[in-house]
Amino acid sequence: MDKEAQKRRKLGPNYSQIYKDLINQKYPEKAGEFKKILDKQMLSFFEIQSINQQLFGVKEKSKLFQEQRYRAYNKQTIRKILAYKKEHQLNNTQVANHFKLSRNTVAKWIKIFEDQV
Repeated sequence: MDKEAQKRRKLGPNYSQIYKDLINQKYPEKAGEFKKILDKQMLSFFEIQSINQQLFGVKEKSKLFQEQRYRAYNKQTIRKILAYKKEHQLNNTQVANHFKLSRNTVAKWIKIFEDQV
């Protein structure tokens, strides 16, 4: 395996390739809409969420609640969420509602990353 492939493997799934394959198989008519985003090497959490919403629409509350339990955030995403909070001068409840998180999760992240944002 070459070094670039090893590096990608350590970072996790290649979402660009996954979505390219999905769109080509199930939604070939939408391929042009996503070309610019999917040409990136790495997709952010927010880009992945955007693609999901555009492809599959908004989900029911019960399904969102179930899926939220298994969602994981990397440090980069957490920092973006906390930067959004600071930029828009929101409290923890408002940020939690906006990103569909728990208030306790937001508070925990602030304690962990307060000096890094």
